[in-house]
Amino acid sequence: MTIKMGMLGAARIGREGLVRPAHKVDGIELYAVAARDADRARAYADQHEIPVTFPSYQAMLDDPSINAIYNPLPNGLHCEWSIRALEAGKHVLCEKPLAANAAEARAMAAVATAHDRVLMEALHYRFHPLAVRMQEAVAQLGRIRHIETSMCIPLPAFKDIRYNYELGGGAAMDLGVYTISLLRFLAGAASEPAMREEPSIESVRAKLRGKNIDRAMKVDLRWTTGATGRLHFSLWSTSVLKLSARVIGEHSELRVRNPYIPHLLNRLELRLKDRKLTEKVSGETSYTCQLREFQRRINGESPGGSVDLPDSIATMALIDAIYDRAGLPRRGL
Repeated sequence: MTIKMGMLGAARIGREGLVRPAHKVDGIELYAVAARDADRARAYADQHEIPVTFPSYQAMLDDPSINAIYNPLPNGLHCEWSIRALEAGKHVLCEKPLAANAAEARAMAAVATAHDRVLMEALHYRFHPLAVRMQEAVAQLGRIRHIETSMCIPLPAFKDIRYNYELGGGAAMDLGVYTISLLRFLAGAASEPAMREEPSIESVRAKLRGKNIDRAMKVDLRWTTGATGRLHFSLWSTSVLKLSARVIGEHSELRVRNPYIPHLLNRLELRLKDRKLTEKVSGETSYTCQLREFQRRINGESPGGSVDLPDSIATMALIDAIYDRAGLPRRGL
């Protein structure tokens, strides 16, 4: 079945998230884009050879020929427009974070179930072969002592929507969702069953840009096994660029460079008692892997990736708890 897809909004991420992958995945047709600014929609469509434009989001959802929607709107609009799309009978690939908070994520999941539609969070790195290799490596480490995940980038464009509280901005929402997702993903591969439980928050150190927007955070965590965790993410801080993961076992260690955009210079180092392995894990772009997975799920095939709705909800719940501990308001409230 050819899946005709529409894009909500003329977002920059759309080029990597859907336009380019759609050219590589047979059975996917990028059919339409909708934007509140009709001129912007037409310009985007012309640039990316998209045949149809709509003057509003709802107009696109009303088209019965469209099977699926890609939602790269600002975080604060993920819930509303994903639910509208699901209620219109469309499958939804929603950009991360899935929602502005865990309550919204649960509501979205309920609507997807009620309408028997696919709702998938676009955590693209989780569908790349590197993700599987990381879990295999963690399983070799024995008892886990510490996990840390970091994603720091320089974004001093303070008028960007990532710094807008009303639109669901903040470093935890934009970058923290990656580090939290990855930390939970790696912990889930550990040999101790208790590592699959949610960690407790020991401390949160937040740096702000304005009243309610976190530009950087360090979060310390602990599991009931005694293992510790650390999250480090920032849009603007002294840590200019850091994309990494580290898992320490009793007598072993895993280090990963760039686990989040794995098709760009990833490197995995596994240090065991008797040897050290260094490798690069190849594959298609993680965005192409993601679109293939979305297609599989729409076609009723068994999920090949590890992101499901309970996992996305749990990640949002931890983001909520981090904001609570930092004394900052949850997004979307």
